[in-house]
Amino acid sequence: MPLVKRSLSLHGHRTSPAQQPEFWHVADIFVNSEKRSLASLIAEIDDNRDTDAPLSSAVRELVLATLRRQRNTHSRLYSQS
Repeated sequence: MPLVKRSLSLHGHRTSPAQQPEFWHVADIFVNSEKRSLASLIAEIDDNRDTDAPLSSAVRELVLATLRRQRNTHSRLYSQS
């Protein structure tokens, strides 16, 4: 599957991180649920990532962590039923 680039400004500089469409879909759901912009999420990721880690990798890590949290939340809810 081809990568999709999203262009945005990050601390006054233009950047275009590339991800698979599925990762962008989850990122979009995440920012919509938090009522924030994608640019603000990417800026937060950039501010907190290891300087040796590529920005696109840091975005993927956030998406995977978000999915894990959701899975764990759903697992706990269903195990209490």
